[in-house]
Amino acid sequence: MDPKLRMLLIVNPKATTVSNRLKNLIVYALRARYEVDAVDTEDRNHATELTADAAGERYDLVVAFGGDGTINEAANGLAGSGVPLSVLPGGCTNVVCRMLGIPTDVVDASEHLLALADELQPRPIDLGRVNGRYFVASAGVGLDADTTRWVDQRSHLKQRAGPLFFSYAALMSFYGKYLGRPPRLEVATNGDLVRGVTAVVQNSDPFTYFNDRPVRVCPPTALDDGCLSMSVLERASQRDMPVLAWKLLTNRGSVSDHPQVRSFANVYSATIKALSANGEPRPFPLQVDGDFIAEYTEATFDICPAALTVVA
Repeated sequence: MDPKLRMLLIVNPKATTVSNRLKNLIVYALRARYEVDAVDTEDRNHATELTADAAGERYDLVVAFGGDGTINEAANGLAGSGVPLSVLPGGCTNVVCRMLGIPTDVVDASEHLLALADELQPRPIDLGRVNGRYFVASAGVGLDADTTRWVDQRSHLKQRAGPLFFSYAALMSFYGKYLGRPPRLEVATNGDLVRGVTAVVQNSDPFTYFNDRPVRVCPPTALDDGCLSMSVLERASQRDMPVLAWKLLTNRGSVSDHPQVRSFANVYSATIKALSANGEPRPFPLQVDGDFIAEYTEATFDICPAALTVVA
């Protein structure tokens, strides 16, 4: 009998749908086909530290059990290592899980992993990168990132409120900071220079989901096509936002068609700089894969082809 494959299971105990009881059940099930080491994350970026040593520890597979932020941290630890990453859904939206075609029900996803034990069939995917931080699905600056920050500060409410919570967060961020004098950006990409208030960069499509409905912001791009896509919102006003929200949430019409949106396909690199306010650059917030990171006055994006190996 062949020895079991070694699996490192990274568990985010604070993820929306993760509990200690569920973790124990999942570990028990996976041990039927894998030799499983399960480790809980204890703080932000802990998953990156845990996965950075996976190659040296000779794991055959790393599995991130949590939301998109947990997957992002694991991907940052595994990038370039050749050790494959897979996913068990434990977040609110599970964008990366859906992108990879992994079931969004954790029991179904566990059964899927068990079925793959005889032949993992890893494949490479691209990663986006901003200021040295990799992202799997998307990154954003401006209103998008401020919305993420607002949600992160109230993470205990996400599970109870559901997807409407993110819509409410966007409204709070818009009226709090973007109606009036929002931070201004200068975006350089594909030989163009655009000024705006928000920019979204995607390594995949769609940007996110509202329940089961895909929300599309940028031109279509794929995890393995060697490029990114981008959309820049040039202005945020009360008359623009209802139309944009309707396009985003109904998928009737394209956000790219809005007169205040500039979209770019086949993006290989981009630079975003904060424009001055009263003589000083006004920092903008940055999010990657749905987690607020920090504020910056400059962000440089690029694409890293085939940087991560995944099993799905």
